[in-house]
Amino acid sequence: MTPSKSLVFAFCALVLSHLAIAAPQPLDSIAVQVNNGVILESEVQQMLAQIKATAQEKNQNLPSDNALRTQVIERLILTKLQLQTADRIGLHVGDLQLDQTIANIAKQQNMTVAQLQSNVEADGQSFSQYREQLRENITLGEIQRIQVQRRIQVSPQEVAHLVNLIQEQGLKDVEFQIGHILIETPQNPTPEQLEQSRKRADAVLTRLKDGADFREMAIASSAGPKALEGGIWDYMNINEMPTLFAEVVNNAKKDDIIGPIKSSAGFHIIKVMDARGLETKEVEEVKARHILMKPSPILSEERAKATLSQFIQDIKSGKAKFEDLASKYSEDPGSAAKGGELGWAEPSVYVPEFAQALAQLKTDEISEPFRSSFGWHIIQLEGRRTTDATKEFNTNRAHELIFRRKFNEELQNWLDEMRASAYIEIFDPQSNRG
Repeated sequence: MTPSKSLVFAFCALVLSHLAIAAPQPLDSIAVQVNNGVILESEVQQMLAQIKATAQEKNQNLPSDNALRTQVIERLILTKLQLQTADRIGLHVGDLQLDQTIANIAKQQNMTVAQLQSNVEADGQSFSQYREQLRENITLGEIQRIQVQRRIQVSPQEVAHLVNLIQEQGLKDVEFQIGHILIETPQNPTPEQLEQSRKRADAVLTRLKDGADFREMAIASSAGPKALEGGIWDYMNINEMPTLFAEVVNNAKKDDIIGPIKSSAGFHIIKVMDARGLETKEVEEVKARHILMKPSPILSEERAKATLSQFIQDIKSGKAKFEDLASKYSEDPGSAAKGGELGWAEPSVYVPEFAQALAQLKTDEISEPFRSSFGWHIIQLEGRRTTDATKEFNTNRAHELIFRRKFNEELQNWLDEMRASAYIEIFDPQSNRG
């Protein structure tokens, strides 16, 4: 064989070997079409892997792969719909806001950002992936606040009624951790469809009473908002949980299973996973004032932050007073007229970034500029005090409890409405394989 032929033969062999290696590599495929967007099969597989890894760490059983895949796809569809809404209204979480959030997270965990990055990468995730997941989570939180908050009205009469109720009966000093399974029915179901859903709910209830794991059953069967979390809601006081829960849980005990309860959404099964006394009977309140600047096409993120930094220098040097700057420049109309004064309130009534900044301040100290979903803030802490929550339930706390309950209910309504009006096509994963 001549040298030239040898080279050609070697080259062909090299190409064929690469083709042989490359051939088994599967191409990504579309798992779901959601309006004009898509969910890729790789996204489904990534979430499935995360759930299985978490379940393994917690030694928790999971339902069949098909049942788990159905729940994962439903969660990804709702996420995609919310992100599409955010994109449509121009909601975007910029790098500056993202950096601020990451710095806050690191600070809460007593780390530097570099240490946080090392921890993330040690868990097998790239820091860029962590950043983008965090950006998505912030976006979801903001779009929910924007879209759901405007659907909620808390009347003075509702607040006054709750305050009077608490004064008459005493604050329920119990928080419940609720497990919830929803066997849904179609909109305007036929008698046959209604009966089928009822039979499914009865079958689930029977299995639970026979000792089946609630979390596994929820992941496999529930159409509720917490299905992928095993149907488990965080601890809630009776006054802040969804009305459906509150009506049946009031006198229930741990491990009680209640249902099926019929609603317009379907049949609900509720289990009291745990009940505990309130962790504290005394509540710390803070008194603060703030200045808010909202980025816009005219005012950039960087300029808003720089302006607030200059305000801090002017206040500390005596060139200006906090209240005067707040009255002139703050874009929070409710407090600007009072020199930025927010009055006494529990920190939990504020958005997380605001509450976190307050927690780090000493009396009379001014925070560095920070970003929340409302815009850029600086805060001056004026004082702290402790009040007895079991004897005096202030108006702000009553409003907060009612708002939380309505927010949970309206969030689910909004998601259901988006889901019902969207174009969604789920593809068979088998059909994407060659």
